[in-house]
Amino acid sequence: MRLMALFLTMLALAAPAIAGEARAGGKLLLTNGVATIEGSSGGGVATWALIAGNESADGVGGSAHVTAIALPDYGWRSYGAAIGVRDRLELSYARQKLDTRAVGARLGIGRGYTLDQDVFGAKLKLAGDAVYGSSYLPQVAIGVQVKRNRDAPIVAAVGGRSAKGTDVYLAATKLLLRQSVMIGTTVRFTKANQNGLLGFGGDRGARRTIQVESSIGYQFSRRLVAGVEYRSKPDNLGFARENDWKTGFVAYAIDRHLTATAAYLDLGAIATARHQRGAFFSLQAAF
Repeated sequence: MRLMALFLTMLALAAPAIAGEARAGGKLLLTNGVATIEGSSGGGVATWALIAGNESADGVGGSAHVTAIALPDYGWRSYGAAIGVRDRLELSYARQKLDTRAVGARLGIGRGYTLDQDVFGAKLKLAGDAVYGSSYLPQVAIGVQVKRNRDAPIVAAVGGRSAKGTDVYLAATKLLLRQSVMIGTTVRFTKANQNGLLGFGGDRGARRTIQVESSIGYQFSRRLVAGVEYRSKPDNLGFARENDWKTGFVAYAIDRHLTATAAYLDLGAIATARHQRGAFFSLQAAF
C-alpha cells in the first residue's frame, strides 16, 4: 500500500506540469532511450535512468511504442506510452501479451492462450545528468512499476502466489560523450515470475529479491547506437525454471521523433520451453 501511495503521489506532482503547455524538445538524439518491454525508458529489456520524451528541463514530452518479440515457442507483443515532465519525472504504461502457442496446450490452458499484464510505472530522477556535467556522476533515478496480471486463475494454476506485484528499482546511467560509450546499471527489487506474466512469488520463493540489469553501448554516430544488455531474474517456480536474459541491440534514430530498435535475445527457459532465443523489434515515436 505504501508503494501504491508513492506512485499516486508522483502522479499528483506531475499533474500541474502536464496540464501546462509542452515545450519543444531539447535532448540530443537517442538520449531519451527507447521503451522497454515494461514501458519505462531504457534499452529494450533493461531499464535506464533516462526520462522518456524529447523535453528539456522546462518542458513536457512523451513517447509511444509498439514492440514484437519472435521466439521459437512464444510470441510477444506490447504497446504503451510514457510522459516525461521537465526531464525529471516519467510516468508510463504498457500492456504486455504473451501468446503461448503449443505450450499452452501442454500446460492445459489451451493452444494459443494469451497471457496479459498491465504495467504502470513512475520514475524520478534524483541526481546527476546522463549527458552533461561530471564524467564520474551518472544520472540516478528511482522507480516503481505496479504490475497487474489479467489471468489470475492461470497464475494460481502454475503456482504463483499472487496476480499482483510491485517492482522497485534504482538506476544509474551515463553517456561518455568523448568516448561515445553509454553504460548503465539498475538494481531491481522484485518477485515477478517472467516479469509478472506468470504471477509473483511461488513455491521456491515468496519474497522480493534483488536482481541486476546492466547495459553497455557504443554510439557509432549521433543516430546509431549498438550494445548488449544483461538482466538477472528471480527463480520462484519449481515447475518452470527461470533464466537470466541476455541481448544484443541496435537502435537507430530515423529522425528526432521516430526510433527503431532491433535485438537478438537469449531468454533461456520460459514455462518449460527451453532455448528461447529470438528477435526483438520496437518502434518508438517521441515528442
